[in-house]
Amino acid sequence: MATGDEIPPAGWSKQDDRLTAEFVFPTFAEAIAFVNRVAEHADSMNHHPDIDIRYNRVHLVLTTHDAGGLTRLDYDLAGRISRTAG
Repeated sequence: MATGDEIPPAGWSKQDDRLTAEFVFPTFAEAIAFVNRVAEHADSMNHHPDIDIRYNRVHLVLTTHDAGGLTRLDYDLAGRISRTAG
């Protein structure tokens, strides 16, 4: 379990037991390409975000459901996703 005082990566907000972020891209195709890269990271870590795609906006939510809140895995995946977004 992560400690309660951890700071989310840039672009992410901590809301209760979740990390959330929204990424905006010039086109729908670029948003989908980003989601595909996120999927690769998520599969490699066996940790999967909730993803909402609205044209060129991708909203992500991370939490570790079976742990009942945030864990190191959420912060690590958030960092990888942020680096992927550039």
